[in-house]
Amino acid sequence: MGCAGFVLTGGQSRRMGRDKALLPYGGATLVECVARAAAEAAGSVALVGAPERYAGLGLETLGESYPGCGPLNGIEAALSLGRAEWNLIVACDAGGVTAAGLRALLEAAQSSGAAVTAAENAPQRPSPLCAVWRLEALPAVREALAAGQYRVWEAARRAGLATARLPEPVLNVNTPADWAAAGGR
Repeated sequence: MGCAGFVLTGGQSRRMGRDKALLPYGGATLVECVARAAAEAAGSVALVGAPERYAGLGLETLGESYPGCGPLNGIEAALSLGRAEWNLIVACDAGGVTAAGLRALLEAAQSSGAAVTAAENAPQRPSPLCAVWRLEALPAVREALAAGQYRVWEAARRAGLATARLPEPVLNVNTPADWAAAGGR
């Protein structure tokens, strides 16, 4: 079934003080830079969350089935489309991701055979919001949502988690200081 790329745009950006997906970054917006890298790595990309907010970007944007349930909801929306066996799912605030790094993550996922292969920024610190989620992880994601357990980390572990070190670190851009450190302007 191949690969598909998704960028999660949900979140309230409380610590940033404004929509971090739309921050200027690399000559575009942060979400556009992440989406470009994901599309190049996976062959396609769709944004997940608030279609009305991101319609002007010219990218396919999908709504969520369980609004208000955090990023696990976006993962469920992406997987439920059934577009691909290997689903590259990246948060819109993953500054510094590159197509080469995401391709390396896809290759690691295909080698590991795990249901979820997450980028590892440091030993024992996987990032399940920069990960490849196999379609087989969907039941574990839905079970977690149905039980009111919205922690992505727990759903990934329950589905079967492996990690992979990327050639460059994945930066989590949550605050103005994070944005500046990631090279935002």
